[in-house]
Order: sequence, then structure tokens, then C-alpha cells
Amino acid sequence: MRPNGDMLRLARHLRGMQQVEASKRLGIDQSMLSRIENGIVDIRDDIVSRAASSYELPPSFFYLTEPVYGAPVSVHPMWRKKADVGVRELDCVIAELNVRVMHIRRLLEGADVAYSNELPRLDVEDYGDPAKIASIVRGHWRMPRGPIRNLTVYAEKAGVLVAHSALNGASISGVTFATPGVPPLIVLNSEQPADRMRFTLAHELGHLIMHRFPNPNMEEEANAFASALLLPNADIRPYFLGRKIDLALLASLKPEWQVSMGALLMAAANLGCLTANQKQYLWRQMSARGYRLREPPELDFPQEKPTVIPSLLKVHLEGLGYSTGELAGILHVNPSDLQSLYPVVNNVTSKERLRLTILK
Repeated sequence: MRPNGDMLRLARHLRGMQQVEASKRLGIDQSMLSRIENGIVDIRDDIVSRAASSYELPPSFFYLTEPVYGAPVSVHPMWRKKADVGVRELDCVIAELNVRVMHIRRLLEGADVAYSNELPRLDVEDYGDPAKIASIVRGHWRMPRGPIRNLTVYAEKAGVLVAHSALNGASISGVTFATPGVPPLIVLNSEQPADRMRFTLAHELGHLIMHRFPNPNMEEEANAFASALLLPNADIRPYFLGRKIDLALLASLKPEWQVSMGALLMAAANLGCLTANQKQYLWRQMSARGYRLREPPELDFPQEKPTVIPSLLKVHLEGLGYSTGELAGILHVNPSDLQSLYPVVNNVTSKERLRLTILK
């Protein structure tokens, strides 16, 4: 089997390197590296060896023949940070997503996964209103009225894999990666507060449910879907009617609804419970206190924890008896990468568990 230039490029992107730096580490001209990565020139064995050392990946990684996918349709930038994500940042994130998908494909070979629900596909062009679609989804998933206690559980029940990652410091809140033959994967930036993670998850679910094809309004539609899913008008309205809507009220509602004060403010405004002047005044108060960048830490609540991918790893480590080194080997990464990508690897015990079933 010949080494794969696509994997050489993927490894470089995974480590956040440009060709100039990488070519120096590999001891070859940039023009030669470009030709190798594009499949014009074969990779010599000595270059594979240097690449394994420079990129801190096992040599087997460079012989993989799996497809490498490009950027997803939507990348959700960090709230209130720069709207554009740098090319190097994006390349690094896309590389991590590809590696995670390769891992998921292998992990699924060793476990049976049963989902108790399904992910509806409701094209926004057919239904028109993202809020209407959100209402249909809540009914389809048999959600009780009021706050959603754990959105991650509902997503995983419907066959969506969820993962947390620092995304190498990229200014991205979350991203969805849907590739053939693997359940859709949503990766959430673990460096953000739990309320933003939940909204980002709802936003990304909106893309999966509503958007088969991109359109100019898809980000606004996904935001509208997320707001309606987490804060249905009929359910949140009684919390605002006849009450003074100020920062104290928004702060008191945040832990119950597990959304940001800003999301609650927007919901109140959209319901007509605030005048335009009142809305602007509250936003100014939020800005003056720094809440638009970071809401009070004392209002934080725990992040929701994904369960499916950790359980797939435990099937191999606990049920099938793989060592950390063996698991890293079949996933074609070093043990340090395995532990960084999947912290659960550090907390396993030996016990028999050969089947993973999600029923509740």
C-alpha cells in the first residue's frame, strides 16, 4: 500500500502548520511538499518517517485511504467575536472533524447502537417558519412543555453524535459534520459557557433538520429555530406577563430555562412584552456590566455531557479489553492524542460490555 498525500495534508492541517513550516520540518522544498500532497509525486519512506515524527502521528496514519471531506456548509462563529474564521483555524478544525469521523467509523464496527428516535427532515422552504418546525420537532421527540432539561440526550436519541472540543482555540462555537455512512456529528466548543453550548447545539440541529441545501438566510433561520426550540412562545410567555422585566428577572430565569439572559431578553422582546426602548435599555445595561461578553459566572450551570461516543470507547476498552495503546493503534493516532480527543479514556475500568443500546 502506498502512502496517501491527502493524509499528509490532513496531518499538517491537524497540527496547524502551513506548507512553508512543514516543508522545513520534513527537509524538502515547499514545491515538493505541494506535489506530494496533491498526489503528483509519491511519498518516499523516509518522508513518511519524518512526517510521523514532525506531526506526532503513527506511520500507519499516512497509509489510510479514507476520504477526506472539505468544509461543512455552516460554521457557527463564537458569539460576539469576529464573524470570520481564519483559514488556518478552519483547516485545523476541518482536519479534527475528519479524524473524528474516521474514528467513529471504526468504533461503530465494534458496537451495536440502537436509537429510540429519529431526526426529522423538515425543509424550511416547505414549512416557511423555523418556529413552526421547532414546534413540530418538540412534538416528534415527545418533549414535555417548558424547559428542555438535556438537549444532548434528545439529539443522541435521534442518531446525532455530539462531542466537545476546544477546537484548538478556534473562534467557533460549534460545527456540524455530516458525511456518508456515519451519523451526523456536532462538535461544540467546550471553552464556552453551558448556555451558549446549548444554544449552539440547538442551532446546529436546526441546520440538520431544515437545511438540505445552503441559502442566504440559513444562519438567521437556525437561530430562530434554536430560540423557538429552547424557549417556545406559549411556554415562556407566562413568565413575562404582568412582571417587571429587568436584569434580575432574566437572571432568575436563566438557571430554570438553561439559556442565556440575552436569549431570554430577545424572547421577551419578540413576544411584545418589551417596547423597543425597554429592549435597548436592557441591552445597554447588559453591555455596561460586560454581560454580552460573559454573563455572571454565579449563574452558570453544568455542561451537558455527551454519552454515545464515550460509550463506544468504553465498549472497546472495557468490553473488548483493548489497552489504550491498542485503541490508539486501530484509530491511527498516538495515545496522547487519544486522551486529548477523548478524556473518558483516562477513566475506564475492566468489565464486560459488548453491546451499546440507547433506549431511553
